[in-house]
Amino acid sequence: MSFIGWMVGGVGAVTGSAAAALYGLTIKAQRPRLLPNETEPPVPFETVDWKSDGQTVRGWFLTQPSGSDASSIVPVIIIAHGWGSNRSRVLRYALPLYDEGYSILMYDARSHGDSEYYKTPNGLQFRNDLLAAFEWLRKRPDVDMARIGVLGHSLGAFGAVLAMEEKAPIAALVTDSMPVQFATMIGAELKRRKLPQFPLAQLLPRMMVWRSRIPSSMIKRANPVKILETNSRNLRVPVLLVHSRRDGYIPPTELNHVLSRTPDLPHLFVDSEGHSASDRDPAFWPAVKSFFRAQLLK
Repeated sequence: MSFIGWMVGGVGAVTGSAAAALYGLTIKAQRPRLLPNETEPPVPFETVDWKSDGQTVRGWFLTQPSGSDASSIVPVIIIAHGWGSNRSRVLRYALPLYDEGYSILMYDARSHGDSEYYKTPNGLQFRNDLLAAFEWLRKRPDVDMARIGVLGHSLGAFGAVLAMEEKAPIAALVTDSMPVQFATMIGAELKRRKLPQFPLAQLLPRMMVWRSRIPSSMIKRANPVKILETNSRNLRVPVLLVHSRRDGYIPPTELNHVLSRTPDLPHLFVDSEGHSASDRDPAFWPAVKSFFRAQLLK
């Protein structure tokens, strides 16, 4: 069956010209804004890079002073930014945690910041870039692989949860403003671009999957709610889920959706306004610091 034929159903037949227009919209929707890194960390850091699926990822490793013996090696926290962001924009997370004594690894996902261009960015790519970051850390003699935390924002958090299913050695995970449903991600992007939800919210996901050549079996597995539910039963990775009630981009109903399946998961609703503002709420840092301290410094 041709792709045009596959697009028939539910919303009606898609003509050749309409499919071409839809394909153009898909390309735009899968092209995140490219923001340069305009600010460097005001603390000691190394400029680093590694390969993810054969492409270059660039980042910073904010290093704490350490002694020569293994007992002096401090835990590492990886900061994973979201869609259309970059590593300098998430220094807001990195610096308070650095001040707590952690080394920090932060990087630009592919097609973001200074990292290599990737044709079809998606949540699976964010997962792979994080998995590659773990492999880079594994080669460092100054890193304890048993004490690595992750703080992921938005799609960076989505990728981190998917990485859990791939047995990434995450000792503690904080998610902030995480989408968990593909429909929410598509709807948010359509809203940002002032495009109609119907019928694009139904058609764009299909086109994106086809364009990205992602097997349907992999799409079914990319289910953060199910992964978190399984993880909660196995108690493998400690998780703290944070979301703002006043997030107008990825609504707090995403966290409610998770909690409807696993109501006992540790979580925090904050009240700061915006999708990238949870850290401004007075409840955010006490909860996040206490969580990482309990999991990484024990």
